[in-house]
Amino acid sequence: MDTCVDDVKAVKMSKEAKKRLRKQIKVSHTLLKHEGIPTASQPTKSLVVANGGLGNGVSRERLFAALKEMGELENLAMPPHKPYAFVTYRSEDVAQKAHARLNGLQLQCGENSVTLYLTYVNSVSCESEVGASLPAGLVLVEDFVSPEEEAVLLAAVDWSSMNVDVTAQKALKHRRVKHYGYEFRYDNNNVDKDKPLSAGIPEECVPILQRCMRDGHMGTMPDQLTVNQYQSGQGIPPHVDTHSAFEDTILSLSLGAKTVMEFRHPDGRVAAVVLPGRSLLVMAGESRFLWTHGITPRKFDTVPACNSQTPTLTSSDISNHSNLTLSKRGTRTSFTFRKIRRSPCRCAFPSACDSQGAPSAPTPPPPSLPRCHADAARLEELYVHRVYNTIASHFSSTRHSPWPRVCHFLSSLTPGSVLADVGCGNGKYLGINREVIAVGCDRSSALVQICTERGYQAFVSDALNVPLRTATCDACISIAVIHHFSTQERRLAAVRELVRLLKPGGQALIYVWALEQEYKQKKSKYLKDCSKEHSGSQQLTDSTLERSGVPGGTVSVHTNRTPFNSQDLLVPWHLKEGKAAGVGKAANSGKEKMKGESQMTSDNSSSSAQVSATHSLSPDSKTKFSPGLGSNQDTSPRSDAVQASSPQESKPKSGADGGSNPASVFHRYYHVFQQGELEQLCDQVPGVKVQSSYHDQGNWCVILVKDRETCNEYAHTYYETGI
Repeated sequence: MDTCVDDVKAVKMSKEAKKRLRKQIKVSHTLLKHEGIPTASQPTKSLVVANGGLGNGVSRERLFAALKEMGELENLAMPPHKPYAFVTYRSEDVAQKAHARLNGLQLQCGENSVTLYLTYVNSVSCESEVGASLPAGLVLVEDFVSPEEEAVLLAAVDWSSMNVDVTAQKALKHRRVKHYGYEFRYDNNNVDKDKPLSAGIPEECVPILQRCMRDGHMGTMPDQLTVNQYQSGQGIPPHVDTHSAFEDTILSLSLGAKTVMEFRHPDGRVAAVVLPGRSLLVMAGESRFLWTHGITPRKFDTVPACNSQTPTLTSSDISNHSNLTLSKRGTRTSFTFRKIRRSPCRCAFPSACDSQGAPSAPTPPPPSLPRCHADAARLEELYVHRVYNTIASHFSSTRHSPWPRVCHFLSSLTPGSVLADVGCGNGKYLGINREVIAVGCDRSSALVQICTERGYQAFVSDALNVPLRTATCDACISIAVIHHFSTQERRLAAVRELVRLLKPGGQALIYVWALEQEYKQKKSKYLKDCSKEHSGSQQLTDSTLERSGVPGGTVSVHTNRTPFNSQDLLVPWHLKEGKAAGVGKAANSGKEKMKGESQMTSDNSSSSAQVSATHSLSPDSKTKFSPGLGSNQDTSPRSDAVQASSPQESKPKSGADGGSNPASVFHRYYHVFQQGELEQLCDQVPGVKVQSSYHDQGNWCVILVKDRETCNEYAHTYYETGI
């Protein structure tokens, strides 16, 4: 009888109730699979709140207020970096009330909203992370300057003056900078000690520096000042200030909004320190010479709640899950005072000291645009082919979200159609339509191996000479490939090769990266994390691009997540440690991510200093429940290329103001297409017409249809292009 009643109730459930139930079940499976958190089938006092975590941009105060409406709480635990939280109520009855009323609740968090899903758990187990204590020699002095002194110091910096001979003002990717006394040069990570700037340290700083010396924070008067201004969402890469450039002690005064700075030891220990406004940070000894320090570019920081007795923290404090919240960043200005070094450094850390022979890789000159076919082939070999083979595993782990309009094209193919994916990468499109015969090819043998491990048919091939018979394919796709060819002739040859493979009446879908990353007043996902200094409408004039594409001209290195200022460029890719070359387990790891993880926007993501910046691949505009924060690379379409110990790779070791990065940096060559350029290219190919063209998330796209009378022509021209 009870079973019948349950069945009747199930039938009478509304569509919304059924949807919530499905979501709850999915959440339970995801928590168990990815986090090892078992959920309970019977009511308990404790619940896990999916989507209610710090990793989803939900502050402790906002979540507490929503949960408190149901009744008295015993505990609220919010693990750092995670998109879920745990709540324990005083009684099981209150927990049941929360479970019934809060499931499916839309919680507004600033400009974004999340949907909460609650599930019972038998116990709350938040394992504490083992955090590092503060680095030796690091001292933080809160309220070192008064609000009045802060205002005077900020007013002393004239950002409207652009006279580089006076203050050497720079606009960098994640901040703007002024130098006083001496200019720190980012091209060689050092200072020219024989060329002081005409503007010394502002006189408004002198009383503050005298107080520092009187309090024993520094033994000599500094003669160099770097002022950095950060907007919300900006930061500075991990670095060690160049040993040969500056003496031991470095002072950093934080003005304006607070932030979290991460210190990292070479052995992997991490200490995250909250820098309140008007505080003084003193770095000396080991903390100055050995530990890197940096600020992750994000809009929220994980910090102790306001009722905490420890407003500053290390990573051990961050592991106190029950007392964390989010702090929204504002504008922060730092005054960093240093003393120029006049003799070689003889510190106790030779492994990190450039004066004592620590390795440092000079920045190689950027390549030139090709003048002939041989130049083009070499450029692509160095800055495309070798790069993808090196970064294949890491690249594959970030490419797991198929683009919807590509999926729509593939799903529209009739069963039994033959599909060729030319430049298939890790094969993420080969399994979209299981009713077609799909084969892929790629120039990277490492990526082809990943395809094979996933059970796809793929082979190694150049996109200019695919070893398939003419007119054998019903459809071809070329997704983010043709923009890697470095001359107009080679890009045209790539389109001709696609058309050759098509049967008469067959279709080809082509995607290339667009110069116009802001289209119809809407930014692409690639620019979503762009800093304010680059956030205006993209205005590209003829003079801006006048040297683009000129044979022999220099290929510029692009600054990630900023508008393009040329069509031919190198885009950086930061290779995570342990991700070079190799496939196997790493490839499978990427496959698991593809199944189990969703992405989040940078506005929603937050973390302690141990979480890398949120510039996730193709982040979804809507926050969804995810067992983890997903991968954190750029959203360029198969982009980010080569430069360093070979011409492709960079491994800077030291610098000041973000001059070092422990990860290898590679650069990939790109030719980004202007509006109409792709259509003009395709119009030069006989026997094909452009059926449709569109702009899709920072890419120009076309669908081509092959005429029914051109098969013989392509049969005769195959292998005669000479390219």
